[in-house]
Amino acid sequence: MAETLFFNALQQAIDEEMARDKTVMILGEDVGHYGGSYKVTKDLHEKYGELRVLDTPIAENSFTGMAIGAAMTGLRPIIEGMNMGFLLLAFNQISNNAGMLRYTSGGNFKIPLVIRGPGGVGRQLGAEHSQRLEAYFQAVPGLKIVACSTPYNAKGLLKSAIRDNNPVLFFEHVLLYNLKENLPEEEYLLPLNKAEIVRSGKDVTILTYSRMRHHVMQAVKTLEKSGFDPEVIDLISLKPLDFDTISESIRKTHRVIIVEECMRTGGVAAEIIASINERLFDELDAPVLRLSSQDIPTPYNGNLEKLTIVQPEQIVEAVEKMVAARV
Repeated sequence: MAETLFFNALQQAIDEEMARDKTVMILGEDVGHYGGSYKVTKDLHEKYGELRVLDTPIAENSFTGMAIGAAMTGLRPIIEGMNMGFLLLAFNQISNNAGMLRYTSGGNFKIPLVIRGPGGVGRQLGAEHSQRLEAYFQAVPGLKIVACSTPYNAKGLLKSAIRDNNPVLFFEHVLLYNLKENLPEEEYLLPLNKAEIVRSGKDVTILTYSRMRHHVMQAVKTLEKSGFDPEVIDLISLKPLDFDTISESIRKTHRVIIVEECMRTGGVAAEIIASINERLFDELDAPVLRLSSQDIPTPYNGNLEKLTIVQPEQIVEAVEKMVAARV
């Protein structure tokens, strides 16, 4: 086991896959000589050359379209968004091309494409650099959506995403890049469609993903001291949802809280609540509760920014109220 930073885990995944498969390439703004805005592609340009580590102009729609074409003709491109919010400029390419071409071509084309990069609410990065795009793409057919949360799952998931024959949106949180964890020295891959049970419990199911996993686990430390026993599930796969794991947990706890950094209106939690009510309504002893971000652009002011997203103390309060109501 070797202690590894989150961004180094991602770099290792890309390096290993590029060494294993000559069709794997990466492109984006400053991914080459500069090594990426968060150093995920550091040193790869020297190792693999400018044809496989391609610095692009500031033209997200153009280089995304080029990557989709490259995927259709046999390459496995990885797009790095300098900030995932900028990829809204390529929404047409991602939705109308990447998501649909395998279907509309009758299966004649595969789109083995990974679109990855930093996103989420940063630390005083302003509204345009603190985007949560998961809900924007949730309704697009043909896409897989993954949100990594630890160095361990970041590496294993990215390797699997690169090998997948479908387009994968791979969300990394900008505030997790310096997270440390011991990683196995041997190769490992993780499934793209499985949630992780972070903590087993019996009182309430807490569903979360990305950075909010860590806020939830902070709250759990407080809750344990008061005798509460929550079950924590890191969704990881936002599309498709691992509903088998979700269902098994709800049938045990009969209570659900969803903690997300996404906006409340039209967020990932809204889709999960609809699915739970459709499939598991009779298992619920209380209405599903969602803790989501405020429906406003993320403020630049640090205090206001903190108020827009869910904090650990809010999670503690929500669990205490929901579980106490049972008694």
